[in-house]
Amino acid sequence: MQKLMPGARLPVPDPPRPASILHPMPRYKLTLRYDGTDFCGWQKQVVPASAEVVARLSRPGPPFGEVREDGKVHYRTVQDVVERAVREVVRERVVLTGASRTDSGVHAEGQVAAFTCSAGETRGQGWPTDRGLDALRQAINSRLAPDVRVRTVELVDDQFDPIRGAASKGYRYTVHAGREHPMWDRNYVFHAPYALDAGAMHAAAQKLVGEHDFAGFTAADHGRLTTVRTIFACDVREAADPFARAEDASAARRVTIDVSGNGFLYNMVRIIAGTLVEIGRGRLDPARIDAALSTGDRTQAGPTLPPEGLRLEWIRYREPESRDLS
Repeated sequence: MQKLMPGARLPVPDPPRPASILHPMPRYKLTLRYDGTDFCGWQKQVVPASAEVVARLSRPGPPFGEVREDGKVHYRTVQDVVERAVREVVRERVVLTGASRTDSGVHAEGQVAAFTCSAGETRGQGWPTDRGLDALRQAINSRLAPDVRVRTVELVDDQFDPIRGAASKGYRYTVHAGREHPMWDRNYVFHAPYALDAGAMHAAAQKLVGEHDFAGFTAADHGRLTTVRTIFACDVREAADPFARAEDASAARRVTIDVSGNGFLYNMVRIIAGTLVEIGRGRLDPARIDAALSTGDRTQAGPTLPPEGLRLEWIRYREPESRDLS
């Protein structure tokens, strides 16, 4: 035990440092869900306000956008909408980076994005970490339209990169297989007006598992340095239409294609889905998958299915990216 001299006082420990001092430039990770129907994809798109472009915006349906104060057309994209909401909350200019550039009409349940802001010491800007993560989530959501929501907010390392840090991604493509059109979820499924052999589709899908050159399963303008990717799993399942009535003898079936991998090329999942659907209806031999993989010939694979049946399910990262607030 430490002995004290007469009249001496016990040392007083320093008070704990506020979280805003510990993390002067906090970086936040957002997990998002959105209905892609009325979005022109994830990535921001700004173009000159030509008469032709403005005329297209006035027509029903996509593309959706507006002419802003800079005199340019800003298309309605998820990145733009969420970034603007974040800027309103933190009262400063931030850049929102997303992990996956989903196309127009594609949906997401587990998109990941991140931004860095100040800790709030200057003119009320930024978001101090001690103000709370769920409070930040609610503040952003209060400024968003109902077709996009922030599911969770996490405090992450300064170097966290939602794109380069991703180890794997999972997508689901849903097919409504049957004569009658889908009604209640028509914006989230692809209508195939014929029966599908889900067993044959699943067996053929196993040819895609592993590391391959997927040049035959992407658009010509994919823009990537390499077309080699690894598919971890590709599963096809069949179930009843959840909206069908019991007395409906001609009820459609729902066929889901779940594919996960370390990365995907432009339109790759939609081409995989189109190939498996053609195999399921008996119009394409499963050996065509082998041919497309070995030759890189796009004509060997099936068609590119529409975007509405596709949903980004989840993204996983190599290392734990969240950190303690203390």
